[in-house]
Amino acid sequence: MKALIAMSGGVDSSVAALLMKDHERIGCTMRLFDKPEDDDSEKSCCSLKEVEDARAVCHRLRIPYYVFNFTGDFEEKIIRKFVDCYRRGVTPNPCIDCNRYMKFDKLLLRARELGCELAVTGHYARIEQQDGKYVLKKALDPAKDQSYVLYCLTQEQLARIRFPLGELTKDEVRRIAAENGFVNAQKPDSQDICFVPDGDYAGFIERFGGGTPAGDFVTVDGEVLGRHKGISHYTIGQRKHLGISVGRPIYVVKISADDNTVVLGDESYLFSTVAQVEDFNWITGTTPAAPVRCKAKTRYRQKEKPATAHPNEDGSVTVIFDEPIRAITPGQACVLYDGDVVLGGGVIM
Repeated sequence: MKALIAMSGGVDSSVAALLMKDHERIGCTMRLFDKPEDDDSEKSCCSLKEVEDARAVCHRLRIPYYVFNFTGDFEEKIIRKFVDCYRRGVTPNPCIDCNRYMKFDKLLLRARELGCELAVTGHYARIEQQDGKYVLKKALDPAKDQSYVLYCLTQEQLARIRFPLGELTKDEVRRIAAENGFVNAQKPDSQDICFVPDGDYAGFIERFGGGTPAGDFVTVDGEVLGRHKGISHYTIGQRKHLGISVGRPIYVVKISADDNTVVLGDESYLFSTVAQVEDFNWITGTTPAAPVRCKAKTRYRQKEKPATAHPNEDGSVTVIFDEPIRAITPGQACVLYDGDVVLGGGVIM
């Protein structure tokens, strides 16, 4: 079978390409945004260095290599949504959107155009077949598992995707890369949002033309405590960089775009047992007819907690946790698990 392999220039996708050696392979880099030429940050992608590294690996593997320009699609689907969410007081996860709209939409479409039956990435997750259905599972290495950001995958997509690293540890991946002379064997992992490598989200939003005006910090009872810099500077659960002192720890507990206020309160206000989740994707393609006992998490690095998921007639899901969860944040993903199997997920309302 013929496989199109998405290669970022990092070690993971390079080893994924190597491990698909029993297939006819084509390597590609998806150019997603125009990174300034003077930006040599190792935390971002889409630079000439990443392209050179991916090309070098493909040359070593003796496989074709292409660069596909998806900058327009990335700006429309990912960056503009990122900016709009922060302007509305919502905290998005652009990595999930990138997987959904770019890596497993545009990439699969391009694979089909090139006559490739499969699309391959360096994600740490597993795909198996059970009872006639494709199942998305956690990676065997819990420290690297990326199943949380893959909940949007459908049965049709899972049939055409391969994750060769799902049963490997990061150390094993680096060892394989070194043994095969890859130039990126020891390249650091990317940690931040690729188009905001310095982590200054508010600054990026302002440069992109989406800055938000100053407004009031208020208590949960409506008392004005001071002025905030614009709601795009804050997220639920934030304590640092508020620029305000009330003599005790205080946190962002709500962001209201309607009246441009940031609500502050004690940490106790951050805990809730209910997450309302929209745009929900059940991996099997079928919505359960009854509530589902599961475990769920509302943050990428969070440990999943026991919960019951209640499917609603409008397609949304009400997730009720057995115990209160801290900082359930609109815009983030809530993902459901049955052991190491991903049941599905959606966006917190």
